[in-house]
Amino acid sequence: MSEALTAPDFSTIPVGPLALIALPGCEELAAKIDAYLKTWREIRESEHKTTIAFSGYQRDSYLIKAAFPRFGSGESKCHIQQSVRGYDIFIVCDMFNYGLTYKMYGKDNMMSPDDHYANLKRAISAIGGKARRITVIMPMLYEGRQHKRSSRESLDCAMALQELSALGVDNLITFDAHDPRVQNAIPLSGFESIPNHGFENIQPAYQMIKALVKNVPDLKIDNDHLMIISPDEGGMGRCIYYSTVLGVDLGMFYKRRDYSVVVDGRNPIIAHEFLGDNVEGKDVV
Repeated sequence: MSEALTAPDFSTIPVGPLALIALPGCEELAAKIDAYLKTWREIRESEHKTTIAFSGYQRDSYLIKAAFPRFGSGESKCHIQQSVRGYDIFIVCDMFNYGLTYKMYGKDNMMSPDDHYANLKRAISAIGGKARRITVIMPMLYEGRQHKRSSRESLDCAMALQELSALGVDNLITFDAHDPRVQNAIPLSGFESIPNHGFENIQPAYQMIKALVKNVPDLKIDNDHLMIISPDEGGMGRCIYYSTVLGVDLGMFYKRRDYSVVVDGRNPIIAHEFLGDNVEGKDVV
């Protein structure tokens, strides 16, 4: 956010006045996005800024206030405190912010991913189909690990994508989805009878390396000082990418399971075994 902004010259007409809605737990992130947009749109050059198509293009803030009050029983609702008719709305949400709590029958309850997802649906329902377009920014995909069926079990991520699409969400933006193939659960069609729904899975590998270099001043990127380690088999793909780009060694942890026993619906892990070179004296990512 602190980097110098460039001012590209675009001639596209906005879909509608831009608006941001921050779900509980995302207020700080949404405030940073709002500040960036405000500065960027002030310096952006366009001869059409004063036309009616660009009405509301430059504002003091793009945030729309939304409250999520709860009753003593734990039930909740969303109250959007201004008109959203014709707006191009971006809803920013964090499905895994377990630091938030709410009262239920006088007791504090930590918000689960299901609670955050319910708030997202409440916000979409409060918009009531009046927005020109709704885009959900979900940095970590809700139920993203439940992306496939290997037995008689639920497929929560696919069902959530279908539900959001049915509620009127046009696009969903996430980062590093556990398995981006789950996007096939929603239609991506050119037929007029079937609406298009976008699913953008952004790979932040460049941003991760950039942040690492900028924030660790004594970092030495070579085999003697740095090593990339995957915590399990599922993360090997991205770790291979990092180790290849940085030119350093790669290691991984292998979860050894007892497949003769089922505990709480899964085979218990007997041991985490490390496969790789000696890590003594190295920085490990």
